[in-house]
Amino acid sequence: MDKKIQQNGYIPSEKESFMNPQQMDFFRQKLMIWREDILRDSRETLENLQQENVLHADVADRASSESDRTLELRTRDRQRKLISKIDAALRRIDEGTYGYCEDSGEQIGVARLIARPVATLSLEAQENHERREKVYRDD
Repeated sequence: MDKKIQQNGYIPSEKESFMNPQQMDFFRQKLMIWREDILRDSRETLENLQQENVLHADVADRASSESDRTLELRTRDRQRKLISKIDAALRRIDEGTYGYCEDSGEQIGVARLIARPVATLSLEAQENHERREKVYRDD
């Protein structure tokens, strides 16, 4: 995914003004390519599942096939949820709020966005969120 984006040689830097037009374009392209990759993989999975609708004579083969199918469907469900996060990130780019923490309003940071372009929280806010989540789970 990143190789396609880096063809023009541009990589956002913390030294630039945050979310300048070039950075916004970089992240828009990154998100759109990621989205297309996921959709292509999903189409391939659907085709494979439709073709794999063959009955297996052996019980072990049938069980293995069902297990593979279940895992594939779980993966696709996670990717479906990721698509909605990508769409939300693209909307934030359009609205001019992309790259800013939903909790604090502070910059999320270029490095974090490159690693996780759908991030909505700064690293500090994400860590606080995870700590609170862990406390509630431990109760």
